[in-house]
Amino acid sequence: MESSPHASPAGPPASPIDWPRFAELIRANRRFALTSHVRPDCDAVGSELGMAFILERLGKEAKIINPFEVPPNLRFIDPEGKLQSLGSDGTREWIESIDVLMVLDTTAWAQLGDMGDVVRTTRATKMVLDHHPSGDDLGAELFKDPSAEATGRLVVEAAEHLGVQLVPQVAQALFAAMATDTGWFRFNSTSARTYQMAAQLTAAGANPARIYKDLYENETLTRLQLVGRAMARTRTELDGRLIHTWLARDDFDATGALPQDSEDVINLTLAVGGTEVAVILVEQLGGGFKISFRSRFDVDCRLVAEQFGGGGHRNASGALVTEPFAVAQSMVLDAVRAAMQ
Repeated sequence: MESSPHASPAGPPASPIDWPRFAELIRANRRFALTSHVRPDCDAVGSELGMAFILERLGKEAKIINPFEVPPNLRFIDPEGKLQSLGSDGTREWIESIDVLMVLDTTAWAQLGDMGDVVRTTRATKMVLDHHPSGDDLGAELFKDPSAEATGRLVVEAAEHLGVQLVPQVAQALFAAMATDTGWFRFNSTSARTYQMAAQLTAAGANPARIYKDLYENETLTRLQLVGRAMARTRTELDGRLIHTWLARDDFDATGALPQDSEDVINLTLAVGGTEVAVILVEQLGGGFKISFRSRFDVDCRLVAEQFGGGGHRNASGALVTEPFAVAQSMVLDAVRAAMQ
């Protein structure tokens, strides 16, 4: 069902996405490859699973081919094993035969990993479905809505525009996408529309209690030990308004933690009363430091991250800095302090 370009006063605001054009590209093509960013989260993989389901319900052929192996903490979202990594059986042959390559939840070359070369060289039509305001030119047709709290929300809207009804397993994946990208509905990106869509997904079969348990009540001892190291190093500045910490590769070796175990550690620092901005530096296996920024109030994290070639959202952004630790930490904190003046 196609929507009117103008929302009624009582309904959601008009979308910046050209949904009729999106539907036209979907209906005109048959074979699709879907991909997303490295260091995946529930929004990335949940959105892929949702879009693959939509395509299959429309009689299309779709494969999800990513530049990563699915992290253990996210495997619950894909019980059928649809998430494949580049180089697994048949993936490269499939890519050679596709009509469309769709990138979900990123528009940044740096986040595509080994799939970057595929995106650069493919002769297929390229589409992007994303909610991040910043990004690079991937040579793709963009379907972006920076006002959306998650790409998972855009996949739900795509299903509506294409007339596809969601089943419980897919509703589960898309609920996880929206819940995690809104910090379980506590970030400023959460709106009345967020709750309406959460209710819609629950009615379609999502089980929020099960998702929460799989995500937040299934910790490993190694992750808890890693979190402990980060918390022990936490420091505050500017009368407690700025909080920051860091993790080195040695911390992962010493605890046995996995790279993805550092996800969301930064959000724990915001539990300290009076904090407005949080920063964490996490040393990467391939070198450099992944920098994550979080803001509660006026500081635009995206503008700070863009100073280091990164991007994201106003209240949550990231970047990669390749300088040695002391230099990286000094550069990043100086930029944050300046933004907080």
